[in-house]
Amino acid sequence: MILRKVLVYMTLGALAFTLMNTMVKQLIGYNVYQIVFFRGLGSFIITMILIYRLKLQIFGNEKKLLIIRAITGTSSMTLFFASMKYLSAATAVSLRYLAPIFSAIFAIYFLKEKIRLPQWLFFLISFTGVLILKGFDTNVSNIGLALIMGAAILSGLVYISISKIGQKDHPLIIINYFMFTATAFGGLMAIPYWQTPEGMDWALLLILGIFGFVGQFFMTKAFQIAANNLVAPLKYLEVLFTGIIGFLWLGEIYTAWSFLGMLLIVTGLVSNVIYKSRKS
Repeated sequence: MILRKVLVYMTLGALAFTLMNTMVKQLIGYNVYQIVFFRGLGSFIITMILIYRLKLQIFGNEKKLLIIRAITGTSSMTLFFASMKYLSAATAVSLRYLAPIFSAIFAIYFLKEKIRLPQWLFFLISFTGVLILKGFDTNVSNIGLALIMGAAILSGLVYISISKIGQKDHPLIIINYFMFTATAFGGLMAIPYWQTPEGMDWALLLILGIFGFVGQFFMTKAFQIAANNLVAPLKYLEVLFTGIIGFLWLGEIYTAWSFLGMLLIVTGLVSNVIYKSRKS
């Protein structure tokens, strides 16, 4: 029953994040801080309305963990959006979701989880995919790679913080901390670079918050009800969805090396999920 819920939550979350990524890719003419601001603002308004209607305690219970999750999440999101200017959407998503590997490593210390030898082999397969993307795919730049790897490492910490919060705080409270931080940070940093949106750009910027909220909500729910190493790799559904939309909608072209690199990354992480579930 729990596994079924996790699959549903992560599929819906992946679809929502894919649509959000598509919007970000179409808005790369704007400064990254402005995109972060609108991404945070739309979701922040939604969460505040829901928190008020549900009469939830806005400051939550695990305040330190909520702040850590908000800061790491905002930092990761900013680096991810910045990388989209240098990488194709599917490549950026693939590399960002090396996060489960970093999450598993962090979990050794923070969650006292163990990583067995076969899991290290699966992680090696995923990192081989990264090396292929960087070594043979000319579309992967050094700047883009540095930005996305930073985003992946910080995302790993996000997963850990959500897992430690568990069900002690409502998902809306967790998201609200994150979105408030993103709105404040993005808004302040965007002031020197502000570019007033025109026409359809207003709609795209506002949609960011809606899709982002839906994706964040379902991802948070999944992490709260299941083990970290089981949930995190399912984010790779987003790679598939983003690749399809990137090709059909954005007109992105993927080389054979791109497919091989992404396939190895996904294979390593999915193998880890299967292995972990059998050992549980």
